[in-house]
Amino acid sequence: MPAGVAAGHPATTEVGLRVLAAGGSAADAAVAAMLAGCAAESVLTGLAGGGFATYFDASTGEVTCLDFFCSVPGLGSTTPAAPMVPIRISFGGVPQRYEIGASSVGVPGIPAGAGEIHRRWGRLPWQRIVAPAQNLARSGVLLPGAHARTLVSLAPAMLPGLGAAVYAPDGRLLEGGELLHHPGLDTTFGILAEEGPAAFYTGRIGAAMVSEVAAGGGVLSPLDLSSYRVMQAPVSSASFGPCRVLARADLNETIRTIAALPPLFSPLDLASALLAYGSQRLGDTTNISVVDSAGDACVITMTLGIGAGVWLPGLGVHLNSMLGEGELIRPGTLPGERMASCMCPAVVLDPAGALVMAIGSAGATRIRTAIIQTLTNVLVHGDDMTTAIRRPRFHPVSVDGSRLVHLEPGCDPSHFTGFKVQHWDRLDHYFGGVSAVGLAGAAGDPRRGGVGRTL
Repeated sequence: MPAGVAAGHPATTEVGLRVLAAGGSAADAAVAAMLAGCAAESVLTGLAGGGFATYFDASTGEVTCLDFFCSVPGLGSTTPAAPMVPIRISFGGVPQRYEIGASSVGVPGIPAGAGEIHRRWGRLPWQRIVAPAQNLARSGVLLPGAHARTLVSLAPAMLPGLGAAVYAPDGRLLEGGELLHHPGLDTTFGILAEEGPAAFYTGRIGAAMVSEVAAGGGVLSPLDLSSYRVMQAPVSSASFGPCRVLARADLNETIRTIAALPPLFSPLDLASALLAYGSQRLGDTTNISVVDSAGDACVITMTLGIGAGVWLPGLGVHLNSMLGEGELIRPGTLPGERMASCMCPAVVLDPAGALVMAIGSAGATRIRTAIIQTLTNVLVHGDDMTTAIRRPRFHPVSVDGSRLVHLEPGCDPSHFTGFKVQHWDRLDHYFGGVSAVGLAGAAGDPRRGGVGRTL
């Protein structure tokens, strides 16, 4: 099993590799890369977002899933939230309605999640883990072309408030290859290094979040922040050929879908199993997969939503917009309770319980599609990881009672009898963003500027 890192940006991957090379564990490297991604991949994620992690301990064979996703705010609040701000974003050529503003901000989990992963499985000092992200925040990072294309779609959410100075510093949106810099974010990482994640929940950064959200009519309270805890989620398992895939039970039911696949399945069988219903949201998410020299693995998937357009002055932190993604709040969800998510960081084990692959994906409702098709390419077709992730994908949806399949170039439409076909002219952000490390190598997804490398 090669030690390696796969992530959604070259800088994120490089940070993880350097931590591995310095003797860090898979958890050390994943957390360092996770924080680095909050500086390098801020079109997709940020310190005020939330996510999930899956960790594999090779010495015991134990798999652990952690939930540090966003919670619904409002604990102790006596006034209703102001209306959210509706915006329209075009995705897949279809205009979609999102809501942003202070009332869309959920209780963030990324700082707490980073701290908990490091506490359980880290070896290097916390300050050593945070330092690379602080350096990236201080110098700025080149924006990949794939992220620049996403920024065009997200501009209505990214440019309000202080966002214009970050993403359009010369009065125009940044383009691929230009420097992305967040003034003040290095200060925030310095506070995180010195004070730990508590700075976001009972300290000065938390106080700044409460103040900014309240000024915009939101209901994020000090009690919301101080009550937040990382949760351990039950681990679900499904057989995939001779292997087992282990992950949390997500909103898309990825593990249940794998379990229901027949032993031998055709592309049509897979399309029927993957049929998605409802709105196909943008899914601004990123994923990090790490394997260390001991065979331990850590997979982290995280998101900011599309961003609330609310920033912390002088700290370079863009707040999340998770409450503006209405379908993630299940009926009856109360303040302090977790929102739902399609994120599904996973590990694959062989019959003896040894690691075969650490894998996860971005892409909202396409996460399940991207993961299962990549698993099929590696475990059934024998692809190396780069080939498996680069292969064209399909994504089936139910639209007004009829079945439609989206196809990237290279997919054979004759495989999808009974589906209407929508052809895409390129490998696209729409089809998710897989990053994986395993016996087949390490690779990131070109659809989202991803890179994978082994030591």
